[in-house]
Amino acid sequence: MEIHEELIRDLEKRSAPYIVRINGALSKIMKDHNTSNFFEPLSYATDGGKRIRPLLLMLSAESVGPRDNSDKKTELASVGIELLHTESIIHDDIIDEQTARRDRVAFHIKYGYSTAILTADFVFGIILEIAAVYNDARVSKELSLAALTMCEGELREVRLGQDIKKLTWQNYITVVTEKTAALFRTATKLGSIIGGGTDEEIQALSNYGINLGIAYQIQDDILDWGEDEELTKASMKTTNAKDDGVNDVNISKLKEMADVYSKKAKGELQKIRTSPARDFLYYLADFTVLRDY
Repeated sequence: MEIHEELIRDLEKRSAPYIVRINGALSKIMKDHNTSNFFEPLSYATDGGKRIRPLLLMLSAESVGPRDNSDKKTELASVGIELLHTESIIHDDIIDEQTARRDRVAFHIKYGYSTAILTADFVFGIILEIAAVYNDARVSKELSLAALTMCEGELREVRLGQDIKKLTWQNYITVVTEKTAALFRTATKLGSIIGGGTDEEIQALSNYGINLGIAYQIQDDILDWGEDEELTKASMKTTNAKDDGVNDVNISKLKEMADVYSKKAKGELQKIRTSPARDFLYYLADFTVLRDY
């Protein structure tokens, strides 16, 4: 417990200045839509959260500088990333028939299915507004690619769930890569693009993001073991969920693989020049597999 609390305090201290900027930019975007029927439900949907994806975008931009007035540019893009994550959560909870997420009532339970679907569509509209601000076509292209890839991953998971016995470890990693890591990759790649990174830096941070995203989701699945575990258990070939010995072996395997992808992410940072932002990205790769929440 003491280590857990220390980790949380350390992350909160390191990320506090960035979170203030992210939340400020998000509040400004929300204010632009404060007369909309979607304002109140969207406020609920965007309230709270770790803001890990927009944080990655800002750190990636900062790590490759110089920033040609990119502070505001990264703040706006960070909102786009967070909103894309918000939209995916709304849809994901509907598909998985979840009633709660992180101790809060699931969006579709609180507001109903119709409002949930329409709010997610409304969020897409705001993301398009944000993308239109940038002269660089790569921004809208990357946001679009993330949305397409995440949808592919969601549908792949749905179809695999219908034939869970045929699920393999590779299937599991593919779903994780598409559903979760795709948005991590987009966050770090967009940040490096907006920050003015070289082709090599953009590729390195893109690779960092996707490996970090895989490690992050594997750790989430370890923490959720015993609750929402069907896909993960099937990928590990668990045949008896009550057999603690089997579960211990599988969880150990997951931890091992989370460490592998975390190390891959850190390896990509060797191609980025030393800076406080790069050090923070390195720290996040370690934090991802150490966290217990």
